[in-house]
Amino acid sequence: MPRSYKHLFFDLDHTLWDFDRNSEETLKTLYNEYELESRGVSDFGAMYKSFNTHNDRLWERYRNGYIKREELRWKRMWHMLLEFKVADTALAHEISTAFLEILPTQKLLVPHAKEVLDYCKGRYEIHLITNGFETTQRLKLQYSGISRYFSQLITSEKSNSMKPHADIFEYALKAANAVAEDSIMIGDAIDIDILGAINAGWDTVYYNPHKLSHKRKPTYEITHLEELMKIF
Repeated sequence: MPRSYKHLFFDLDHTLWDFDRNSEETLKTLYNEYELESRGVSDFGAMYKSFNTHNDRLWERYRNGYIKREELRWKRMWHMLLEFKVADTALAHEISTAFLEILPTQKLLVPHAKEVLDYCKGRYEIHLITNGFETTQRLKLQYSGISRYFSQLITSEKSNSMKPHADIFEYALKAANAVAEDSIMIGDAIDIDILGAINAGWDTVYYNPHKLSHKRKPTYEITHLEELMKIF
């Protein structure tokens, strides 16, 4: 028989807030504003793909403690531009600053995110656990119109820890006045959200829209967010 949950802990980026589409829209704006085509960045699609590659790689280095926050932020732009032989440190810093100003104001959510939150609100206490930064994540919630759904926003910055490390999950339970037995983590990153929560003794829902293969054993696995309404 499944557990009866009281607290739902969601990841934010890629799970509720559509990081891919929002970052693409932001980069399109910057591509035009900075006239990057005339500087040698001939193809926006290739630039966006490069950004994702370097963003993912540098986030992994940041999670593992190899680089600091500021290095992550500007170096993803630096490496992206370098792929087009644009070796301009000042430009990388400028684009990084502009990206961080525009990105959190984007409003696109993952399909059915609002519907699911409406369904869960009142039935459960709803919280967020995110490796993102405090101010940025709060702005995303505000601009996308979903901040009212959440009782607690647990960020890596506030908790001084990061998924998948156990400390952030322990911090989240204390912040929400919850226990692991009545809590469940919903996220899209199998080795970050799901493995971290499993190791902390929580039940999990792996949101796997791309049907990626894996060897983990989440409590539930879904490909569309609306499937949560059948679980809860």
